[in-house]
Amino acid sequence: MVSEERFEFTATAKKRLVITLLVGLVLSVLGYFTLGSGDHGADHGGDHSEVVADGHGEEPYGAEDHGGDAHGEEEAHHGSSPSVKRLLSNLWINNVFFAGLAIIGVFFFAIQYASQAGWATGIKRIPMAFGNWLPIAFVLMLVVFMIGGHDLFHWTHADLYAENGGDEIVKGKAPYFFWPLEGGEFPLFWIGRMVIFFAVWYLFFRKLRSLAYAEDIEGGTTKWYKMRSVSAFFLVFFAVSSSMAAWDWIMSIDVHWFSTMFGWYSFASWWVAGLALTLFIVVMLKDKGYLAVVNENHIHDLGKFVFAFSIFWTYVWFSQFLLIYYAHIPEETVYFLERWKDDHYAPVFYINLILNFFFPFLVLMTRDAKRHTRILKVVCPAVVFGHWLDFYLMVSPGTVGDNGGFGFLEIGLILVYLSAFLFVTYNALAKAPLYAKNHPMLKESLHHHI
Repeated sequence: MVSEERFEFTATAKKRLVITLLVGLVLSVLGYFTLGSGDHGADHGGDHSEVVADGHGEEPYGAEDHGGDAHGEEEAHHGSSPSVKRLLSNLWINNVFFAGLAIIGVFFFAIQYASQAGWATGIKRIPMAFGNWLPIAFVLMLVVFMIGGHDLFHWTHADLYAENGGDEIVKGKAPYFFWPLEGGEFPLFWIGRMVIFFAVWYLFFRKLRSLAYAEDIEGGTTKWYKMRSVSAFFLVFFAVSSSMAAWDWIMSIDVHWFSTMFGWYSFASWWVAGLALTLFIVVMLKDKGYLAVVNENHIHDLGKFVFAFSIFWTYVWFSQFLLIYYAHIPEETVYFLERWKDDHYAPVFYINLILNFFFPFLVLMTRDAKRHTRILKVVCPAVVFGHWLDFYLMVSPGTVGDNGGFGFLEIGLILVYLSAFLFVTYNALAKAPLYAKNHPMLKESLHHHI
């Protein structure tokens, strides 16, 4: 007979997270007010060796249509100071990254039911708790866009859609952002998609969570079959919406550039980060005496997921990179040039590959490494941070260009978001049993062995 197990979110744990959040706020403020000396790109238009005035790595937007007046174009679109742009850029990176972790948690939970998997019965309440961040993520993303959309997204500038002049490429994409309004007005279609995505994701999350908690009380298989059906519908919607969200929230920053693999690439990064965070929390809870139904075989399986999907992420990364590198089309290659050869981003470009592929691949290659909690406590945080850097590389070059960097501001905001995300997750875990004691496949999970 399996007894119910509940997580206690102690006052000490809450205090530590609050202290971490406050430290993050202090570092963020300190970092923001010490950026002045780094605003070197404000006076010269941010001219990289291969990158352009506005930091997007393309010919100056509308330069051909305005007689090549690149400086005048940059002045028209200069917007906020480099310090403010860097703050907004970092807020956007963290919003997108942690929103992705939240929906990936629901995805992990749903895919276990859709695939009729039994091994993860004692684990899946943890990623499900990530979903509680979704409404917070939605509010934060909407607020940051309303405040800083013009600084983050070049396509929001109305003069790009002028009848005489403007930018013909961006004009062609106007319906995707503004329909049914005219280009340059309020991006109704873009905002509408964001609202729909978060609303549907959260409704599916609420439905799955309520069915899971009802299963704890009623037992049997009725709720399990219902969760299978709901999960299948969610996965279909997720497949489309997660890719479109990546196009909207990240790829449209570099509005002249696109990749048909970008949806997969963003998903892979979110997915590996979500798996690593789930595994880390499982290991930490086991150390505290929780999750009696979880053994080293379950931990091994999660370790295999982190190992395997780190390789999958690398496969997608390399496929996207190789196709663009081999084709050598200027409007495609510039995306990698400004990340690969710019002094601000080149170190991060290589660190990204080291943390997200070479490190987990080499360290987690053996069977014992996937079961050794001391190793996992090092690998998992490194992988989560590595994929945060991946999103940093997706966003920063297109938003701040030569004014990018990594300092107190970046570290502080990571701490703020991470502590808040974990607070919400742990608080949700404390409100219900840690695992489903009446799950029809719990016995299979208890006898799981590999």
